[in-house]
Amino acid sequence: MLTTASLTMLGLVIAVAGCWGVLALAFSGPQSETVRSSLAVLFGVVSLMAIIGLGFPHVRWGALAAYFALFALLMVWWRGIEPSNERDWQPDVAVLPYAEIEGDIVTVHNIRNFDYRSETDYTPAYYDKRFNLRKLEGVDLVAVYWMGPAIAHIFASFAFAGGDHLAVSIETRKEKGEGYSTLKGFFRQYELYYVVADERDVIRLRTNYRNDPPEDVYVYRVQGPLVNVRRVFLEYMSKINKLRDHPEFYNTLTTNCTTGIWMHTLVNPEHLPFSWKILASGYVPEYTYEAGRLDTSLPFSELQRRAHINARAHTADGAADFSRLIREIPEIAATDPPQAAP
Repeated sequence: MLTTASLTMLGLVIAVAGCWGVLALAFSGPQSETVRSSLAVLFGVVSLMAIIGLGFPHVRWGALAAYFALFALLMVWWRGIEPSNERDWQPDVAVLPYAEIEGDIVTVHNIRNFDYRSETDYTPAYYDKRFNLRKLEGVDLVAVYWMGPAIAHIFASFAFAGGDHLAVSIETRKEKGEGYSTLKGFFRQYELYYVVADERDVIRLRTNYRNDPPEDVYVYRVQGPLVNVRRVFLEYMSKINKLRDHPEFYNTLTTNCTTGIWMHTLVNPEHLPFSWKILASGYVPEYTYEAGRLDTSLPFSELQRRAHINARAHTADGAADFSRLIREIPEIAATDPPQAAP
């Protein structure tokens, strides 16, 4: 005989499964909105009936068996949803990058470098470039804030001798007319996309053109052996090649900008352990600093002030040496107030 505690636990399991099933059907169900909504409501009603059935011993086991059989069918349908590279994509994510690797020479194709007039008005442009891994000098952690200190978009930018930089931002691949929703990101609504871009594109877009809401961008140089940076760079290249042939879904919690970066760093034995600060992505720079992977000769508040590049990016704008200019730290008088943290 089931105890009250066991029944309560079963009820909670059904409630959670029911909520998940309702949202999965509502977001990822049949193309018809009417059919999706009807199926979602029906599954919600069935879940509620199963919970009520727990209170009646003569129907309890039959209700449980029927409900979990239905949930098993739902999971079969869910697992059958496949990602695709063949959709009507928004122009900024329409072209897939890829890399050819021959020893120390990596040729990256379709590096994005749009000519922006506003966030949504731009001329698409791409180029190919060869990178020599023997000239890899480091990697920068780029943090973008727009809604307080706890949430940020994090991406990496690899630095090569001669002032070359290659930025790689892990994002959602949206179709035309599709917006981003954190909730929808849990339900296989977006394919995973690696924006491989010139910094004049992916950084300048955020500092100079996004105004609703405005975004604050911080660039931190990561400290560590170059052999580790090389491994991570090659992991990135391997992933973008894989996505070209085998698309994957983005997931708000498990497959996003920060978890993706952390997963790539697992190639190094000295990788950072997982932390809640990786999920609360705005704290990733602070976590990296605490682990000694940023410049610890300065207090974090001062390092953060120096890392803030919006003003320098506005001044540099479309300059050919944009990457150099945004990293030039102006001398600040001792009486000047520090830049406020996001």
